[in-house]
Amino acid sequence: MEVTQLDRITPFVTKDGSEIRELLAYRNSSIRHQSLAEARLPVGGATQEHYHPLAEEIYYFTAGLGRIRIEAEVREVGPGDAVAIPPGRRHKLWNTGAGALHLLCCCAPAYEHSDTVITEGEAAPQAVQAAEAICRPDPVQP
Repeated sequence: MEVTQLDRITPFVTKDGSEIRELLAYRNSSIRHQSLAEARLPVGGATQEHYHPLAEEIYYFTAGLGRIRIEAEVREVGPGDAVAIPPGRRHKLWNTGAGALHLLCCCAPAYEHSDTVITEGEAAPQAVQAAEAICRPDPVQP
């Protein structure tokens, strides 16, 4: 049996600027096809708008208040809300509350920097090229 403890996991910053603690994924467990992480956004913080060519995500909010945009749709979110983010959908998250915004993120396949395409700011043009390379089918071998 594998059990992890959130407080014992070293956080890292994702390509979109979120601080996450990866609870379970292929990097630290026998899980192979998905990942579960806790993300935190500080007061006034926001992620960079981005999408994932391959991964679908579920965000489950555990503390704080925020606003999420998926493509053109915007919703307020808070504890108990779960949000489905299909692959390829541009999304951005803001902390609109007085405390840190906490959420659980489930990604299938597991989160990877290489599967994150930034669509705003300086990183956007290079990231779009990287995403196109990921999505391009392998050439047919004779």
